[in-house]
Amino acid sequence: MNLFEKEELIRQAAEDFEAQSPEALLSWAVERFPNITLACSFGAEDVVLVDMLQKVSPKTDIFYLDTNVHFQETYETRDRLQQHYGVEFVQVLPKLTLEEQAQQFGEELWKSAPNQCCNIRKVDPLTDILKNYDAWITGIRRDQAPTRANSKKVEYDVKFGLVKFNPLASWTSEDVWNYIRSNNIIYNPLHDRNYPSIGCEHCTRPVAVGEDPRAGRWAGFEKTECGLHK
Repeated sequence: MNLFEKEELIRQAAEDFEAQSPEALLSWAVERFPNITLACSFGAEDVVLVDMLQKVSPKTDIFYLDTNVHFQETYETRDRLQQHYGVEFVQVLPKLTLEEQAQQFGEELWKSAPNQCCNIRKVDPLTDILKNYDAWITGIRRDQAPTRANSKKVEYDVKFGLVKFNPLASWTSEDVWNYIRSNNIIYNPLHDRNYPSIGCEHCTRPVAVGEDPRAGRWAGFEKTECGLHK
């Protein structure tokens, strides 16, 4: 398939699946792109997609970026999901340990240069793992942040050079939680403690009533994305 044909396929699929269910898009995605993977951060959107994918294509790879500084609750959610579904999530680690990072760039890099820390512990590992696939699935929703407002359900990811599927792009937070409750899905208990968006432990705080749902990420910095979805 040449570039023009791929672009036309993506454009048409985005149009065709805009009003269809996430499950319908997932079914088409894994059939059309067998070499596909789901990126899972163990947040609310991603546990929904894990459940849907297990029903549609249980053998499809699911990976997570292990920054080594996730909340203990996040690791426990991973373990509970693996046990429940009988799957093994692919662990993707940074090239540098926390000790090596501190030696090269100073202690607590996330405080002095959060973008650099995210690049080392998230963006570079993601770049490496996605080289093994033709397409990836994410839990992006348009109403999560202004930077995601124009996300299509199917698009070409120029940054990483592969097709990107966002099956929940048109969903609201209420849609996500209705699915979780209706299907009794395992989820990160931090969501019940005012953490609507969960990242690394050092860079995530609870959100107060009335605050933007992503206000708890990188508080004190003019930063709202780790760089995975720009």
